[in-house]
Amino acid sequence: MFRAFYKSKKWFLWAYGGGLTLLISLFVQVELTVKINQWYGGFYNILQKATEHEVSELWTEMIKFAYIAFPYVMIATLTAYFTRIYAFRWREAMTFSYVAKWQKVEEEVEGASQRIQEDIYRFARIFESLGLQVIRAMLTLIAFLPILWGLSSGVDLPYIKDIPGSLVWVALVVSLGGLFISWFVGIKLPGLEYNNQKVEAAFRKELVYAEDDKINYGKTETIVELFVGLKFNYHRLFLHYGYFDIWVNFFEQLMIIVPYLIMGPGLFTGLITLGVLVQVSNAFSKVRESFSIFIANWTTITELRSIHKRLREFEHNIGY
Repeated sequence: MFRAFYKSKKWFLWAYGGGLTLLISLFVQVELTVKINQWYGGFYNILQKATEHEVSELWTEMIKFAYIAFPYVMIATLTAYFTRIYAFRWREAMTFSYVAKWQKVEEEVEGASQRIQEDIYRFARIFESLGLQVIRAMLTLIAFLPILWGLSSGVDLPYIKDIPGSLVWVALVVSLGGLFISWFVGIKLPGLEYNNQKVEAAFRKELVYAEDDKINYGKTETIVELFVGLKFNYHRLFLHYGYFDIWVNFFEQLMIIVPYLIMGPGLFTGLITLGVLVQVSNAFSKVRESFSIFIANWTTITELRSIHKRLREFEHNIGY
């Protein structure tokens, strides 16, 4: 899966040059989000005491925001476009590497068409997307942890205020706790995804064979039997995703109010301003989202694990 792209002289420039380009782009995006967080402080402080400021100051802040936001939008758009091309190049490398091995195998390999045509692309696309999110999360942590640590001085809750960098520790604890619960709640999902793809492959295979031979394949009773198995698997998968979604949505909504619960008292006692509160909310959200990157992408990770398992089996069957 990785050797065909990252250990090939043919794809060296794309694999490493393209990867470096994406890293630089992510770094610039994170730097711009830090600037936006700093902008929040001044902007909301003006709103808090609007009667003490001129309207022109509001428009000045809007222009400052535009100078930060517009480049971010452009860079993020170009990065998304380049990422799709990068993933397709990875798919191309894997496809022809697998095909060269598969053509030399005389016996039938179960689900070969699906592995080559579908699973390779899904693996490259998901892994690339998830990998970039993890790298972005790491860069975000590096940029925002010092900010959130410094903003922790505005905490005015008993016990918590005595802990240096309390906001950082709160973000870490709730994220690790959420990850553990997510792992427990979604423990059956990878296996269900894997089994579901096997049933899908059998259904697709019957239809493909029926295109060339409708006498021996594609009979109604066979299709009904396969589809009933498919429906059973999907309903079971939907059920497990259902209670997992309940947990994830509850966790995400709870995390919205956590920084306000911690920092709110400081606003009423005058220890912090509205601008600082919004800065904390944004910085806490960035840090917490970075810590919780695997929770937010749990279903994607589940899909990736099932695809990886199928491709590993395929590699074994073709002697890769």
